[in-house]
Amino acid sequence: MTNGNSVRVVAAGDHFILPSLIREALAHQLTCDVTELRLGWPLEPFGSVAEVTEASDAEDELIEALAGAQVLVTQMGPVTERVLDACPDLRLVVVCRGGPVNVNLDAAKRRDVRVCFAPGRNAAATAEFTVGLMLAALRRIPQAHDLLARQGSWEGATYYTYEHSGLELEDLPVGLVGYGAVGSRVARALCAFGARVMVHDPYVHGEIHGLRVASLDELLRRSQVITLHARLTAETRGLIGTRELALLPEGSVVVNVARGPLLDEEALCDALASGHVSAAALDTYAREPLPPDSRLHALADRVVLTPHLGGASRAVAEKAARIAAEEVGRWARGEPLAHCLT
Repeated sequence: MTNGNSVRVVAAGDHFILPSLIREALAHQLTCDVTELRLGWPLEPFGSVAEVTEASDAEDELIEALAGAQVLVTQMGPVTERVLDACPDLRLVVVCRGGPVNVNLDAAKRRDVRVCFAPGRNAAATAEFTVGLMLAALRRIPQAHDLLARQGSWEGATYYTYEHSGLELEDLPVGLVGYGAVGSRVARALCAFGARVMVHDPYVHGEIHGLRVASLDELLRRSQVITLHARLTAETRGLIGTRELALLPEGSVVVNVARGPLLDEEALCDALASGHVSAAALDTYAREPLPPDSRLHALADRVVLTPHLGGASRAVAEKAARIAAEEVGRWARGEPLAHCLT
């Protein structure tokens, strides 16, 4: 067991997981010396360090703050081999996100540094956002808003015709590719709308909300809307491409609030341009930020595009800080860690 008063913690937050949120959550777990550090989180690509991904580029700033600290709680802090070498007192790193992609896990293991993460902190927010984007795409809400609010045009009223009106969720066959923490919540919400929910996930067993479909091809053939919820792995990268999109019924809708590389964007643009896919709603992309020359921009009348906001809610930030603080509390009390990878 560690004496909490002797523990020095660096709360390296950013503009989403505020350092003050981490400090407040820690106060419910133990009395300790907390140094708040607010890292920049640019809207451009994060600093490029080969050994980690999706991290800020503040190595020097982090090293300075970690002098003498045993614990780091962060979301985007770059815990690279260089940082670990420079901080020999560091014993625990807790990342306020679903995976520690900003941590060099191999280097941490070699130095006997525990690395924990915060699974499930944004599942509800991402599920709600998914349903919101689905409705927006089906009913063309952003396009109607743009015509009226930005252009002062009533032309969006043409959506109130049989040819141009959208689809409603009730009785609509919706296929979910993946049934994890987010997909299962989306399924429950869609069932409440009265959608005919179908699920394909070879790794999930037991009871589900909806009809289990054995093969991805069968799911695609039967779904008027598909929404992606699979993890991004070597196996699932490019899971939905030209062949898979061609299996969808004419005029289908594609939703992706999971990971951009699950979906072949060029193939999707081809399907949108041909009309085989009538609409798409995307929150994640193969390259982020979305490049200015992406073909998706020219298809604005058929797509709903958001800049990776699915997991952005105040509750997510508060929950992530709480999960991280609970891990610090367990470590300080000598208890088993709940979400440790090293």
